[in-house]
Amino acid sequence: MRFLFLLFIIVPIIEITLLIQVGQAIGAWYTVGLVVMSAFVGVNMLRYQGLSTLARAQQRANQGEIPGSEMVEGIVLAVGGALLVTPGFVTDVIGFCCLIPYTRQGLAKAMISRFTVVAMHHQQSPFMGAGFPPSGSQPDSPPDAPEGDTKYSDSPFKKDKPSRPQSGDVIDGEYHHKD
Repeated sequence: MRFLFLLFIIVPIIEITLLIQVGQAIGAWYTVGLVVMSAFVGVNMLRYQGLSTLARAQQRANQGEIPGSEMVEGIVLAVGGALLVTPGFVTDVIGFCCLIPYTRQGLAKAMISRFTVVAMHHQQSPFMGAGFPPSGSQPDSPPDAPEGDTKYSDSPFKKDKPSRPQSGDVIDGEYHHKD
């Protein structure tokens, strides 16, 4: 936390100092032009690199693989884009490093080695955790049900099956019709 605080204090001081020095060397309007031009070039590079990374991620997903490295590269691209839009030369250099494929992949590998990516290899039903039992399992019978009672192990669509409230979120509200 202290590192981020220092980063948000030190980086703007460096940027302002560097902008003043470049402005004195080449002129204020040329410095502003360089900052605007670097933002424009950076946004266009970000669009191209982002679409390229998205296409690779879709290709890996279509092959049944998890596009983990592409997702991390997408995060690096987003950070690089934010740094390029921020006025200043130091942030532009770091932002361009995030957009160049060789350095971006190196940063992504460093991030992946630092963090553990956990992926679930088995498929889950989209209804898992929504009050539905896993496929193939039978709902639990209530505690007061007699042993061997088949009412709770039959099809859920039978009419003689008593309705049991499911535990879960309840949305409570009122409805008013306005003409």
